[in-house]
Amino acid sequence: MASTITMDTDFVSELRNAARECTDRRIIMAEKWSSELLLSIPASKRASKQNLSHLSEFSTSTPARSASPRKTTSFADHLPTVSQPLTHDSVPMTPLHRQYSSDLLSRSNNLHALESGLECEDDALFAAHACFDAREFLRAAHILQDCKSEKAQFLRIYSQFIAAEKNAQIDWHKLDSNRHQPSIPINTSLNDLLLSVKDSNDPWLLFLKALFLSRLSRREEAIESVMLSIAGFPWNWSAWTLFGSCIGDGEELQSLLHLLPLPIYHPLVQMFQIKTMSELHNPSEHELGLCDRLLSADFFPGSLWLMSLRACVLYHLHEFPQAEMQFERILAMDPYRIDDIDVFSNILYVTGNKIKLSRLAHEFLALDKDRPEVCCLVGNHYSLLSHHEKAIKYFRRATQLDRTYLSAWTLMGHEYVEMKNSHAAIEAYRRAVDVNRKDYRAWYGLGQAYELLSMHHYALHYYQHATALKPYDVRLWQALAMCYEEIGRLREAVECYKRALITADPHEITIKMKLAKLHLSLGEHAESAAYHRRIVEVCQADARPIQDYAKSSLEVAEYEIQVANGDLLLAKDYLEQVAASNAEEVGRAAELLKTVKARIESGEKE
Repeated sequence: MASTITMDTDFVSELRNAARECTDRRIIMAEKWSSELLLSIPASKRASKQNLSHLSEFSTSTPARSASPRKTTSFADHLPTVSQPLTHDSVPMTPLHRQYSSDLLSRSNNLHALESGLECEDDALFAAHACFDAREFLRAAHILQDCKSEKAQFLRIYSQFIAAEKNAQIDWHKLDSNRHQPSIPINTSLNDLLLSVKDSNDPWLLFLKALFLSRLSRREEAIESVMLSIAGFPWNWSAWTLFGSCIGDGEELQSLLHLLPLPIYHPLVQMFQIKTMSELHNPSEHELGLCDRLLSADFFPGSLWLMSLRACVLYHLHEFPQAEMQFERILAMDPYRIDDIDVFSNILYVTGNKIKLSRLAHEFLALDKDRPEVCCLVGNHYSLLSHHEKAIKYFRRATQLDRTYLSAWTLMGHEYVEMKNSHAAIEAYRRAVDVNRKDYRAWYGLGQAYELLSMHHYALHYYQHATALKPYDVRLWQALAMCYEEIGRLREAVECYKRALITADPHEITIKMKLAKLHLSLGEHAESAAYHRRIVEVCQADARPIQDYAKSSLEVAEYEIQVANGDLLLAKDYLEQVAASNAEEVGRAAELLKTVKARIESGEKE
């Protein structure tokens, strides 16, 4: 099924056209995405199709003609030759000629009026583009106020929206350090802007409609509008990005994929799936396989965007060495690419690679110090050196450059936790939640901050949010279990630790030890002994030192001694191993071993 879509003439033409259309409308992100993706197609495929695409554009701008055109009467056929003087005598004006000439003259005038109107709109668009690029958004909108084309309407409304966003940001920052400051800037023009595109069927104006609905928290309506926009023009990547931001979890994504106007194996759908699952911090090996398919020679073998997306998937799968290698390859191909450099810095931070992180920070700080990703990179560099104040300075700078930059708010919160400043950490994490309620890291951070304040019921609430967003993260379930322990709800703690075991490393013993202790506290001795026995078996299989499982060996032995019809031979075997070692439990093991041997001997005599 996947093989039914190939890189043909239409495919390349559509992508090239998307770059032009996004450029005309100044949708910068989609323009950059489509143009970079076009360049990633091998030059031989692009070059062989370029002339064909121009011919296609020419043919679609003229009326269709039959293969064997018949001779038709034209306006030139009724004109005198140049040598003939234009007099009433040279052109006999019969009633039929007068009517025909009048019709032709009327059509010619209409055509000239239409062409004149289009030229005037083109002139206005050129001027509006110049103002937009100079960030004079209201002026651009003013220039286009009398234009009727859908392209001009889009740019006018989009310019008004950006100007309104800019004013909302200014008003919001006026309330900095004020308790009356709302959690996010409030754009009061959204309802008026929505009315201007309410009844439009143009895919680009439908995209704006979805954007306004999303900002007004009308999620279901936004999803409907953006899907209609994608159906009308599939190659607007900003529409796909907006669509992804409206999706709550992986299950909802899977249900919506089948409603899209494109087949599920289309490259656009697959790129959307990978990107959305990555944004939800929940990609799988399936998404990694889709990346490899899209990077094959059949599609976009040189796409740095897809390579970066693949590196992000590996990062979320905790395949840090492979993710690092992928980012190294990207920088070797384009040393000036800043996109996702913050994710690369996260990988180097987690692996503790101080030298490489330091080199990267210095290189990119010199390249562009005013990009939020670079500020985040430098912040990670200082955090790894335990210079928490300097790290916070750069993370804050990133949020000043982009208020919606989620990673910076979250990492700032982590730094405050390291400094034991719980109140500042809570404020940073709350800002992260305001930006994106689907990011588990901010909810987990809030739980940690409230635990530092010994407010375990509050922490419990935030940990529950985090586990709902990322249900297969062992660390989150452990944090939730420890929180339940603190408030004395041991049964719930047991369930959380069992949930953590599902995706934990099979050779991990810490969670099993916790479960053994909790079952013992609940008076469930058989369950406790079963977990201790698993610990012994795992440690022996991994050839670990006896000190790692001596206590568990004793617990199993004691249980077998005390229970009716216990396995005394197993107890004897475990105790002999401990008694012959240099573990702390040697004395206790020797005493129990005597008891076990006596019980075995008495049983043999009977």
